[in-house]
Amino acid sequence: MMKKILSAAVLTAVFAGAAQAEIKVGILHSLSGTMAISETTLKDTMLMLIEQQNAKGGLLGEEIVPVVVDPASDWPLFAEKTRELISNEGVDVIFGCWTSSSRKAILPVLEELNGLLFYPVQYEGEESSKNVFYTGAAPNQQAIPATDYFLEELGVEKFALLGTDYVYPRTTNKILEAYLKDKGIAAEDIFVNYTPFGHSDWSKIVADVVALGADGKKVGVISTINGDANIGFYKELAAAGISADDIPVVAFSVGEEELSGLDTSNLVGHLAAWNYFQSADAPVNEEFVAAWKARMGEDRVTNDPMEAHVIGFDMWVQAVEKAGTADVDAVREAMYGLQVPNLTGGTATMLPNHHLTKPVLIGEIQADGQFDIISQTEEVPGDAWTDYLPESAVLEADWPGLGCGMYNTETETCVQIKSNY
Repeated sequence: MMKKILSAAVLTAVFAGAAQAEIKVGILHSLSGTMAISETTLKDTMLMLIEQQNAKGGLLGEEIVPVVVDPASDWPLFAEKTRELISNEGVDVIFGCWTSSSRKAILPVLEELNGLLFYPVQYEGEESSKNVFYTGAAPNQQAIPATDYFLEELGVEKFALLGTDYVYPRTTNKILEAYLKDKGIAAEDIFVNYTPFGHSDWSKIVADVVALGADGKKVGVISTINGDANIGFYKELAAAGISADDIPVVAFSVGEEELSGLDTSNLVGHLAAWNYFQSADAPVNEEFVAAWKARMGEDRVTNDPMEAHVIGFDMWVQAVEKAGTADVDAVREAMYGLQVPNLTGGTATMLPNHHLTKPVLIGEIQADGQFDIISQTEEVPGDAWTDYLPESAVLEADWPGLGCGMYNTETETCVQIKSNY
């Protein structure tokens, strides 16, 4: 009897050890609601990356198990699903979110439970959490260079800043307004407008943009419109007979995936600013695009947030292998300074502020829904705190050096703030 009891105890311990050793990856992207147009592809990307890694033998001798949830474009539901992934499912890492509202909704949960998020989308900056690695662009890697392109290359004199009404567009436009005024653009030459998610009636807003140029000055639109609202916006531009020569638009949330659902014939010449386009001429990109189309079909396109997930996943795999464990604290420490190839032929480096080095690309929309890359920089280090807002210019993030994401260089103090979502 004692022998059987001991055997059962040993067996239980073995099963417990196996359960602890299992590596789970949470995938937190909207598969329904207004953001599904953008986020579903990111879920598919993660499943492909995990499948490829498992084909190589998994990670630390274990198979990686994806855990997919649908937060349904509902920001509070993102927080609930995050708690579920960490507390109930026991995931070791989460790849997910698109909007800053969703990211800020889950920050308190990540910090409470010490979860780890890889966030793959361009955003407004003004944040550096020890529980998040930001693999999308900060403003100095997208919004500021795009604005410079309008000023220096296209001679834009008046700016319409059109955004969806949530934290990313509002904060980005706050930064851009300060930057434009610093560049000599008068306040009355900057038109700012916000619309709700899913907004569809764009006639008055487009008319207001046209009226902005009534004095003959060159008008340009900087668009932080998100999700399926872009469909109505571009359709209204076309219906109003506005070409890119008349009023160019540079978008920060429109990529190949969004354009695949549009008739792009009237959008030729409009622009987008990203850190990657499917049309990037690099062998590593050709290999990635071929693998994606082989899995998903010839009509499926790639885009910038997908590349951010590729970079983030490759770095996480490297960090886990370097640390010898998927433990969050150990992985975090192993992340700093890691380098992996990006898909444009360069190298992404993880910085102490939890942001990447990234090239800045300006792409011009083509009739086939792809982008002609008309401008590309070398890798630019992501800045967590913008230089163009006085309260942020004095801040820096240095997690391995100072253990701080909000260090005031004037007071030489570290101040941590909780998300006020």
